[in-house]
Amino acid sequence: MSEDKTPDKTPEKGPEQPAVEQSPENVPAPRGEVHERGRRTGMFGVKGSGDTSGYGGLVQPVIFPGSAKRPYGGWFDEVADRLDPLISDVVIHRGEITFHVARENLVEVAQLLRDDPSLRFEFCSGVSGVHYPEDTGRELHAVYHLLSMTYNRRIRLEVAVPDEDPHIPSIVAIYPTNDWHERETYDMFGIIFDGHPALTRILMPDDWPGHPQRKDYPLGGIPVEYKGGSVPPPDQRRSYN
Repeated sequence: MSEDKTPDKTPEKGPEQPAVEQSPENVPAPRGEVHERGRRTGMFGVKGSGDTSGYGGLVQPVIFPGSAKRPYGGWFDEVADRLDPLISDVVIHRGEITFHVARENLVEVAQLLRDDPSLRFEFCSGVSGVHYPEDTGRELHAVYHLLSMTYNRRIRLEVAVPDEDPHIPSIVAIYPTNDWHERETYDMFGIIFDGHPALTRILMPDDWPGHPQRKDYPLGGIPVEYKGGSVPPPDQRRSYN
């Protein structure tokens, strides 16, 4: 009896779940749920000095995720219920929740998040700054990252203030871990944390002009020499545009 030589035409088995279903948190926000806050040109969006990256023609919109609508889902609603009406906006993006808070409500919100038995966000891992020059009246943002070790939950708080009045209350008395983080955010972005026990620069010299991580800060730099060669600082290099 001859052996059947017919090749097996069974289709190859694909993945059990499409990539989107495997990692829904990495799916971009659907159209209509984002809004633009200006445009960034070049590789770094630097103005006032030559673009030495070779990407001077690159133009990208600065996109913010839109506001989330109730119900948020799961424990997100539980936290929002306790914070309402102290929050001004809620954004859910890539499976993470951010509560936008007016600066006058920040201390009360932080105290509630730490002390309320149903919340128990015992740990604030720090505050970081962001500068959006074209977000008129809200150019400077402070973002706080909080963890509830009791319930294994993570959230963010975000506070926005104008360039002309960059004051935000300090929450070091509630979360002492923010001590050096507030100093660094002040040093790099110029946000003034009112009530901080010793708000001084932490990275730059005390007499350093400006705040280096702001978008309007010039690249600057110093020439670097090695083995007879020299690399000029970024703002003195050949410009591509």
